[in-house]
Amino acid sequence: MAAPITVHRLADSGGRRVSVRTAGIDQVLGVAFSDGDVEEFLRRAGLPEGAAILDDPGWVEWLGGREWGTG
Repeated sequence: MAAPITVHRLADSGGRRVSVRTAGIDQVLGVAFSDGDVEEFLRRAGLPEGAAILDDPGWVEWLGGREWGTG
């Protein structure tokens, strides 16, 4: 089973789209520029332990790798 949360590849803007899949439908939570942004999106989606699950591949799939761009 695929992870329900996807942090998409780095865009030219330096941000990464974050989406969550529920009931087979992807919903974009926002565009993140840091781990803190991803954590906030997850908190707003009802996952207050967002920081604890960022490195759990059962929860989060990082397309293009875990690192953020250098700008």
